Amino acid sequence: MLNSVGQNFNCEQKKLSDGCYLHLINIEEIDEKLEQYIDERVVSICEGNVDTSLSIIKKRLKDYFITKSNNLVMGSIAEFFCHLYITGFGFKQEFLYLNLEEGSIKKGFDGYYSLSNEEWVFESKSGLKSTSGNTHESKIKESYVDLVDKFSGGGSNNPWKNAYNHASHIDVNCDQNIRKNIKQLSENYTQNKFCKIEDFNVMPGSTIFLQESWEELKMLEMEGEIAKLVDEFQFNKINIICINKKSTDLFINYLEN
Repeated sequence: MLNSVGQNFNCEQKKLSDGCYLHLINIEEIDEKLEQYIDERVVSICEGNVDTSLSIIKKRLKDYFITKSNNLVMGSIAEFFCHLYITGFGFKQEFLYLNLEEGSIKKGFDGYYSLSNEEWVFESKSGLKSTSGNTHESKIKESYVDLVDKFSGGGSNNPWKNAYNHASHIDVNCDQNIRKNIKQLSENYTQNKFCKIEDFNVMPGSTIFLQESWEELKMLEMEGEIAKLVDEFQFNKINIICINKKSTDLFINYLEN
């Protein structure tokens, strides 16, 4: 499975323990191969099973980014490339990257996926390398804590309700059993019956934008620290996704081509 993704990404994957995998992705540039891969997937990631043209979806994304702050643009681009990578492994999106409301990508969770009768919840955090304290370890922990908070009722909104609204969209083509499961979780949340994260498959994601300098993530340098961090986590299964990306301009320039 890694081979097919690896044809388009500079990436490594390693099993750290039972049910725990670490994924490292390096995006220094969007070369011709990666550009073609984005072309093939950007419409389905953004809007599901539709016949929207590539030029239209690029314009919609450009229009979205123009209206947003630098931090929101950075977070949105980080999230997109995580979806691009995850779907390459055969995970099915049970949501739309572009929200049902114009000008937003808010979904409750950053992603809800299914694979081989299993459901997975994804959360993404990002930051600049130049900002003190921004490391993949800190961002993965931030993503995980955010998931714990949402599962336990700490958010201002019901994340399962938003997830259900996305899963119910006709262009998502979500399996009825998954929709029923999310709906039950939404109703439980409304009744203050909250979840435990150890019952769920989770994907915390971290993207660091390097801007002026470039360095590659290497498994030998990362696996020890991430393994120690994950020892503190509770989960059923976990995929940890770390991305080094050169800059937000890479994706903006792609959209302008």
